[in-house]
Amino acid sequence: MKPIFEERCFVSAGEANPEQQLSLPVLVAKFIDIATAHANSLGIGNPSMKDLHAGWVLSRVTVEMDSYPSVNDDYVVSTWISSFNRHFSEREFMVSSPDGRIYGYARTIWMVMSTIDHTNVGLGHFNISQDLIPGSSAPITRQGKHMPICLPEEVEEAPKGALVADAPAVEYRFKYSDLDSYRHVNTVRYVNLLMNRFSLEEHDSLLVKRMELSFLHEARYNMEVQILRYNESTHKSSFLMRSVHSQNLLFAKIELTERENQ
Repeated sequence: MKPIFEERCFVSAGEANPEQQLSLPVLVAKFIDIATAHANSLGIGNPSMKDLHAGWVLSRVTVEMDSYPSVNDDYVVSTWISSFNRHFSEREFMVSSPDGRIYGYARTIWMVMSTIDHTNVGLGHFNISQDLIPGSSAPITRQGKHMPICLPEEVEEAPKGALVADAPAVEYRFKYSDLDSYRHVNTVRYVNLLMNRFSLEEHDSLLVKRMELSFLHEARYNMEVQILRYNESTHKSSFLMRSVHSQNLLFAKIELTERENQ
């Protein structure tokens, strides 16, 4: 059992974006897969919770990248547990080249969910040694408070301090391929939907420097949602995904930065 778990990966053409770099949705999928492999190696993975009818799910994700590996590059993802309590576990990631050049970091917060009623089971049933928790945090800023977003016509009924969307609402209905084994919407699908809020021209000139996701409620099959957007500045946007019945599902922030050699 290792406190720091590493996996070497390769950017295939199918995992690259149109800018010929590792796509952000694929990177988030790698984080989930490698976190799963590490948890399994520590004896706290989903197979160990089969009798509890429970499994790990993400509560928050923060990714901050200076650059991304290019197509046909090898890269290394390292992960470790930085904190662990009765309710949540915090897990860090580092993305680097095989020779040690750092691309970026990520911080995630996980909970254990009942696969029967989808409630928080808690982590009290785990007995994990402090030797397996290095405790160090990724050198990135923690998520701040996410403000609600409303449409202009909803300002009078909106919570105090709500941001007013300055882009048209985008509607989407979740389908079969959006779901995972828990029968709720997969994290990677949320990332894809957010990436599609930017044009090809924007992606060609800008890369995602930082992304924050904060999950509030599950999205399910056939649920119709709206994606609201507020542009804080030229390269920084806040998003709210809500059901058509106004249940908030996801807060997100995306910060873009100029690509090199533009």
